[in-house]
Amino acid sequence: MYFAGELLDQSGALRRKWEDEVRKTIAKHPDQKPERAWTTVSGLPIERLYAPEDNEGVDFARDIGYPGQFPFTRGIQPTGYRGRCWTLRMFSGMGNAADTNRLWHMLLKEGNTGLSAAFDFPTLMGYDSDSPRARGECGRCGVAIDTLEDFLVLVEGLPLDRLTTAMTINPPATVLWAMYCAAAQIKGVPLSRLSGTLQNDMLKEFIAQKTLMCPPEPSLKLISDTVEFGARYVPKWNTVSISGYHIREAGSTAVQELAFTLRNGIEYVEDVVRRKGLPADQFAPRLSFFFTTHIDFFEEIAKLRAARRMWAKIMRKRFQARDPRSWWMRFHVQTAGSSLTAQQLYNNITRTAIEALAAVLGGTQSLHTSSLTEVLSLPSDFAVRVAMRTQQILAEETGVANTIDPLAGSYFVEALTSEMEEKAWEYIDRIDRMGGMVSAIEAGFPQAEIADAAFRFQRQIESGERVMVGVNKYAVDEETYVPPLEIDDAVETEQIAKLNAVRRRRNSKAVKRSLEDIRRACEKGQNVMPYCIEAVKNLATVQEICDVYREVYGEYRDPGIY
Repeated sequence: MYFAGELLDQSGALRRKWEDEVRKTIAKHPDQKPERAWTTVSGLPIERLYAPEDNEGVDFARDIGYPGQFPFTRGIQPTGYRGRCWTLRMFSGMGNAADTNRLWHMLLKEGNTGLSAAFDFPTLMGYDSDSPRARGECGRCGVAIDTLEDFLVLVEGLPLDRLTTAMTINPPATVLWAMYCAAAQIKGVPLSRLSGTLQNDMLKEFIAQKTLMCPPEPSLKLISDTVEFGARYVPKWNTVSISGYHIREAGSTAVQELAFTLRNGIEYVEDVVRRKGLPADQFAPRLSFFFTTHIDFFEEIAKLRAARRMWAKIMRKRFQARDPRSWWMRFHVQTAGSSLTAQQLYNNITRTAIEALAAVLGGTQSLHTSSLTEVLSLPSDFAVRVAMRTQQILAEETGVANTIDPLAGSYFVEALTSEMEEKAWEYIDRIDRMGGMVSAIEAGFPQAEIADAAFRFQRQIESGERVMVGVNKYAVDEETYVPPLEIDDAVETEQIAKLNAVRRRRNSKAVKRSLEDIRRACEKGQNVMPYCIEAVKNLATVQEICDVYREVYGEYRDPGIY
């Protein structure tokens, strides 16, 4: 066992003596808060003290182990950050493709080691910039992409065979990835040499973020298409990033984020195995995950450690994967946007630094630090640079990369890791009994759980039960003004003009033929990816391809919104 019996006996006697002293002290000097108020941000009760007996059931070899070894609680790499630092990947995109290309080159010059594309809302929803539904949104929350010509501008001057690019895109993921593949082929880069990640996680959209296009079943089919195509032709690409970040941003607890994210991952693996007939080992090593780190430092570290351990068990036991790389959970972390405040903006730098440290101590492979002004608008170059320097200070000045999983063996961290795992399994078992995540979503189960958690948290803030510095405590009358980044209205006018010019000079017959090919592939259940690549090369637009999906599969309307 992890703790020897003699040590437990000795610790028990010492603990009883300490508890006597505590009672005497409390009688004279009561605690600052009632017993029930000492909890994590997510509401898990926190004991006054943790000792060996709180980890009595923990076995070192079974539950903790060594880095690079099952169950990977301490990380998937045997050398940790000594072998390779986490990827510094700032989520970025704004205006048109040329604007974002300039930003990407700046980030690489400043020390970014990977890129992450933010797309504007029309692109995220599968609409072109001239759609009536897109008016006023072009380039506002990310880069506007309508055709392959935009995408070629976006990646101009970038070594696609030596760079990893993450694309935060969900309903139109097949289309944007087709553009990336087509751009690489035009540049003479084989698909086999491309590395990057598609978010491509529609289940969390139904649960939390709500950028919706088609119903759950055909959405799963399109995701499985990308997984199959990647396994066969783009083997270095992560074709789905199973995302807890948006679940947490919608108001979930840390346990809910952990449980719903892993259960979504189970759903994807089951769908690919069933629909495509691929064994798990053929595609599971390219699955990746995306979590947040919120402000509760130890809870977030425990969540990430529990996530690795649980996924290793899921892949080995539930799916009988034999390749150890199939057991790995590789994940990206973004510090919590929902923890930032519009009041006293510079406090957000401190919040982000603490959350980034939690991500690193939790063993992330890739990290985005939110900028101090993200609560107001797209961040300025200044705000992005501060956020990036936060990561660089962590990596190069603090010494946190010197040793692996330095909090392992902490009575508190190990107990909290086990508790997070136990409570997450309860959620997963409940969803299994409901018939899976699609059935749970259709019943509104995860949505209701998240809404209840968000309501409880907001009520705690409003009552003052939970402190948010600068909001409900230590507020000031005068605020530091930081001008938000503004996108010129001319971006939309110029983007629409460019789109219309492309439509006038492209081969309309080739576009029509390629869209019909996509339609037939959808109707026959074939993989759409080869047809999407051909369509974007013929300059079919994002909306033209997504309209085919909407026509064949139907449009989804969230019952909680409409």
